[in-house]
Amino acid sequence: QVQLVESGGALVQAGGSLRLSCVASGRIRSINAMGWYRQAPGKQRELVASTHSSGITYADSVKGRVTISRDNRKNLVTLQMSNLKPEDTAVYYCKAARPHIGDTYWGQGTQVTVSS
Repeated sequence: QVQLVESGGALVQAGGSLRLSCVASGRIRSINAMGWYRQAPGKQRELVASTHSSGITYADSVKGRVTISRDNRKNLVTLQMSNLKPEDTAVYYCKAARPHIGDTYWGQGTQVTVSS
């Protein structure tokens, strides 16, 4: 089993910045994909950014405003967000996966609220 704990969510004004962190623990060997997803009220969960064996993927809606990074020694993945917009308001979830065997793990989520 893999445990993911997110932190860093907050209430910020439009144009502000936030850094989200996710620490993984447990049976993390061969976790080769980690990323951030978000879910706004009444909407489906969507990809924000992910880092995997093929590289890094960003959603079009956040390109240029978001940077994902991973520190394997610390079992940490971070999401640096800038120029935040009200439409970025959502619960942000960390995800870890072993795509080759179909394992997927989710954190509990951290709330990001951007006021206009």
